[in-house]
Amino acid sequence: MSDRLRAPVLIVDPQADFRRAAADALDRAGCVAAQSGTYADAMARLDGFAYDALVVDVRLPDGDGLDVLDAALTRYPKMRCVVTASFASIHHAVRALKRGAIEYLIKPIAHEQLTDIIRVALDSRTVDAPIGPRRTAGDFQCESMVGRGPAMAQLMQTLSLVSPMQSTVLIQGETGTGKELVARTIHENSTRQEHPFVAFNAAAVPDGLAEAELFGHVKGAFTGAVYPKKGLFELADRGTIFFDEIGNIPLDTQAKLLRVIQEREFMRLGGVDTIKVDVRIIAATNVSLREMMEDSRFREDLFYRLNVITIELPTLRERKEDIPLLVQHFLEKYCEESRKGGLILTPAAMDRLMAYDWPGNVRELENVIERAVVLCGEREIGPDLIPDHVSANPVFDVPDVVIPADGIHFRDVIIGHERRYIEAALEAAGGVQKKAAELLHIKPTTLNEMIKRYDIRPRRGD
Repeated sequence: MSDRLRAPVLIVDPQADFRRAAADALDRAGCVAAQSGTYADAMARLDGFAYDALVVDVRLPDGDGLDVLDAALTRYPKMRCVVTASFASIHHAVRALKRGAIEYLIKPIAHEQLTDIIRVALDSRTVDAPIGPRRTAGDFQCESMVGRGPAMAQLMQTLSLVSPMQSTVLIQGETGTGKELVARTIHENSTRQEHPFVAFNAAAVPDGLAEAELFGHVKGAFTGAVYPKKGLFELADRGTIFFDEIGNIPLDTQAKLLRVIQEREFMRLGGVDTIKVDVRIIAATNVSLREMMEDSRFREDLFYRLNVITIELPTLRERKEDIPLLVQHFLEKYCEESRKGGLILTPAAMDRLMAYDWPGNVRELENVIERAVVLCGEREIGPDLIPDHVSANPVFDVPDVVIPADGIHFRDVIIGHERRYIEAALEAAGGVQKKAAELLHIKPTTLNEMIKRYDIRPRRGD
């Protein structure tokens, strides 16, 4: 720290081991750390001394850590405060930032990460600088995300609070909901915005090449490694690295990824030198990582390191009120690309778009509008330019169940209904399992397992 070489910091945490380790790290970084294990003791210390910084856990044995945060900032508005927790909770994260914390961290916390946050926070203080999040909701900028409905308003509010933090973010949402767009929005509204945003699509990289892509390699590390190469972690230093479809990363690579998240260091493939990086990690998935973890297909420790702040993206069918705005956005985009005048959508065409459930979400809507613009030879886009599959949602013809006088086994009824719905969905989807899974709003793997369990065979033509 530039002008406060021995800045006093108060660490409030019920875990003695954490307090001691954090205090030692802060002492080595040029601070002098006091320790407190309870709400009552922390409040007494704040009454008697003006600390420059506070590190406080959400849960204390005799009170709420966020109440300690409130008291600290009421007494000393310029204090820099970091809130910690042993579990991931976006509710607590939002509360902490609204109350004036500069960061929300999930344990275990790398000591270097904590000291860096405190050091930068204290170095950046000015006489008139107010305490609080480095950016506020009023500073939040996002021209690329379209929507004004309640679901999007809630998402925007969450992003405005999460973006300034350094915490890992896990974005969950169906295919086509805009997970990478959200990740870029977080980066562009963070303190790392001047540094690289690097994306890694785990589903698009063969298993054997994932480590070389992420960590780089030295010359001769494997056949074909003629030159040394930097990995994506090095390229993202001081910026953000985005893992799309992270559930596709192989288990052995997951173990190495876990170490990088925890220690912020790694070695190139075939190398012996340790490389340190400062990156924020944002991951995205369209499947349940918790279910994969329970099936031993995803590491439990990595799941909990990623599941710090989870953002659920709404589907397009959950925010249909935004369809007209999205349509206008895509019309302007593709009219400009196609060098066509301002095309408009007829009311009949809009009605068809509004009636559809959009299993492919915003991406599917964009593709439909792009196609319509390209094929349109007039000024208006009518319903004839909307693909047939968008015209109406499929209606399943499922026979009614009649319960006989002597009763029926309930499980048999459920199995019968499941089988009929699966057969109807497969027929409506033309036998394409992925499309049938979208119609049933279940994962393709789940549908495949049910097809095998019930021995459902594809119907053959007459």
